Amino acid sequence: MSRAEPGGAPARSVPVRYALLPLRIFLGVTFLYAGFDKLFDPAFLAESGPGSIEELMRAVRDSSAAPGLVDLALRSPAGFGHAITIGELAVGAGTLLGAFARLAAAGGALISLSLWLTVSWSATPYYYGNDLAYLMAWLPLVLAGAPVLSADALWARRRGRRIRAGQARGRSDTRGGSPG
Repeated sequence: MSRAEPGGAPARSVPVRYALLPLRIFLGVTFLYAGFDKLFDPAFLAESGPGSIEELMRAVRDSSAAPGLVDLALRSPAGFGHAITIGELAVGAGTLLGAFARLAAAGGALISLSLWLTVSWSATPYYYGNDLAYLMAWLPLVLAGAPVLSADALWARRRGRRIRAGQARGRSDTRGGSPG
């Protein structure tokens, strides 16, 4: 006789359900760390100068795959730096908490794609640049979301209870008697 979870699913599906959790934790913590690191680094968010986003963008402009994207960032380096910082914090928090997890993962993938096409594009061989690996790591979370230990899973269970309760009320209303 095969073992089963309380919900009736085979016991071997338990590890499968939790398979993306380590990746979610790693990416969430990493992006939160990156966001806080930028937030508390006054040089990074400065309009210009050593260690600033402006200095970094100028250094990678001619070797990037998307110089137009770099030029866009150079229109307002501090604004772009703040946008990246806020984006990393939002993506990290959403991923770690599993809140709007697919949206957070898509945001993480877009940040990683933009960094790969700009900052790490010139890394040779290509596997020395970590942004491509981050981009690939986000894709399973874009596809699967956060099905366990997440705000999304909690919200889905609550929605399911409300739907089942509504269906039960609907059935009782159709068995005779008047609604209301």
